[in-house]
Amino acid sequence: MPLARHVDPDELIKTLRDQPGHKAGGHSNRSVNHTTPYSSRYASSTEIPKFRIPHDGAPADTVQQLIRDELELDGRPSLNLASFVGTYMEREAEQLMVENLSKNLSDADEYPAMMDIHARCVSIIAQLWGAQKGEQAIGSATTGSSEAIHLGGLAMKRRWQEKRRAEGKDASNPNILMGANAQVALEKFARYFEVEARILPVCEDSSYRLDPELVKKNIDENTIGVFVILGSTYTGHYEPVEQVSSILDDYEKETGVSIPIHVDAASGGFIAPFTKAKAGFKWNFELPRVKSINTSGHKFGLVYAGVGWIIWRDESYLPKHLIFELHYLGGTEESYTLNFSRPGAQIIAQYYNLIHLGYTGFQSIMENVLTNARLLSCALESTGWYRCVSDIHRKKGDHKYEKGKKPYEGGESSADYNAGLPVVAFTLTDEFKKEFPHVKQEAVSNLLRAKQYIIPNYPLPPNEEKTEILRVVVRESLSLDMIDRLLAAICSVTETLMKSDVFDLAAWEPSLPSIEKQHASAGLQGKDKHKGKRPMHHGVHRSVC
Repeated sequence: MPLARHVDPDELIKTLRDQPGHKAGGHSNRSVNHTTPYSSRYASSTEIPKFRIPHDGAPADTVQQLIRDELELDGRPSLNLASFVGTYMEREAEQLMVENLSKNLSDADEYPAMMDIHARCVSIIAQLWGAQKGEQAIGSATTGSSEAIHLGGLAMKRRWQEKRRAEGKDASNPNILMGANAQVALEKFARYFEVEARILPVCEDSSYRLDPELVKKNIDENTIGVFVILGSTYTGHYEPVEQVSSILDDYEKETGVSIPIHVDAASGGFIAPFTKAKAGFKWNFELPRVKSINTSGHKFGLVYAGVGWIIWRDESYLPKHLIFELHYLGGTEESYTLNFSRPGAQIIAQYYNLIHLGYTGFQSIMENVLTNARLLSCALESTGWYRCVSDIHRKKGDHKYEKGKKPYEGGESSADYNAGLPVVAFTLTDEFKKEFPHVKQEAVSNLLRAKQYIIPNYPLPPNEEKTEILRVVVRESLSLDMIDRLLAAICSVTETLMKSDVFDLAAWEPSLPSIEKQHASAGLQGKDKHKGKRPMHHGVHRSVC
């Protein structure tokens, strides 16, 4: 969550009174108070303060309408094509969640049936990820992949420390490897748990993902592990887990140093097991080098936000001293989490999806979203205005864009195409930029926002940040009809900009930020991003996920 500063209403009112618009109107109090809605029903002079608790309450229907009206200013979740997080669940699943909203997952003794469902989910997911005979996989639900990544990374750090100390060696300088395309949670782990983050540059030749050759050059005896991502949030590419594993196998043969892999499968963990393309290579517990895997149930696990999963291939890879034995409300449980209380409804919804859809149901959904993503990719490239940086629409083994090349249409399933996430990452072609240098992708994104489509425009990872991409995440809720309409909107917006003369891009900038954004947020507006304390080329971007 973004940090928010305390706002002093009295100081804010003084500031606003000094502004010309407020001097004339005398309505500065409205910036710090909610005027109760619908003056025909309530006294229009009655105000509810925003930044301090009101002395007296307000009628429930008034407060509900007030909050509902303000939230109408948000984007529509179904048209938020920036996010991997699911925005649709079936009515029956929603009903189960509502019925169980009050259940706390930490109260194991009070809700034994819910805990049984949690255990079944862990077992089902471990099986999907290739849990091996003779090993005892173990895992837990989390609030999302960020917590799961921290838990997986911490377990690797502690195992490394224990081994080093047992050998009488220094254990004070751990490092971990990741590509510059990593989601920010991976770098957060390194910073929060005092591990040197070796962020390896990516390039077009490495498909903007972790380069195995750079892994080989940057590992040493202090490397606690390598984060390998099954589905880059930038372009949807799967990182080559099996190739990295082979490099680490060779390194161990040469030096005796064993370096584990943690697979961040935040999105791919619920796609690769089901699609006919799989991941294009081994990526899960079939590889002995892979010790732990995480995923987000609220992404392609098709649950609303608030659930992730982490599984270790065997309980021996989870250091015992990290596990807490909890004696709470009559029962005893073992726990390894970063927080305590958490909602249980999402766990129930995850189990609903697994049982209701089954393997074939998940496979059908994942094949469909990949088909729709391929269709959008091919249509965009057929305009001649855009080229796709993602490559799931190209024939298996063909990763490069070639101008004028006819799209591959011979595939019957995802197995005939490059494996990856259902992500369409696209950019204006070089030819288009030369002919229409005044057309900026940021303007395309902003004009699409005016049509309610949220499609981000942002630079590729450090080392390739001169290339900006627009990115669409094709989720289950983006139907074929919606893709037709989206494509028409993209073409319409692009043509509008092409026909325009050179203009001031500020005309297409979003509206002024709210009072809360101006005074409470510690962040910067897009126009001021160059003023950031840490330039983008210094580390991992905050890529949209």
